[in-house]
Amino acid sequence: MNVDHHDLHHEFPEHAAAIHSLKMGSKHFARLFEEYHALTSEVEALEDKNSPVADAALEDMKKLRLKLKDELYAMLQAGKA
Repeated sequence: MNVDHHDLHHEFPEHAAAIHSLKMGSKHFARLFEEYHALTSEVEALEDKNSPVADAALEDMKKLRLKLKDELYAMLQAGKA
């Protein structure tokens, strides 16, 4: 199965420097980044292996990932965390 990668560097390549800077300078951003990364890895692994998982559970994971991504993006836009 072809799985799209949703890590922040693929999603926001224009913010690579800001992502690195915020990860180093903001514990809050770093914690959210790690949570987003772990969840993204889990979703991608489930999709890649076509693992049996309830559609609702996978959708809930994707919704949480989107919420985290929105929050991280807002921090990137603001240039602060």
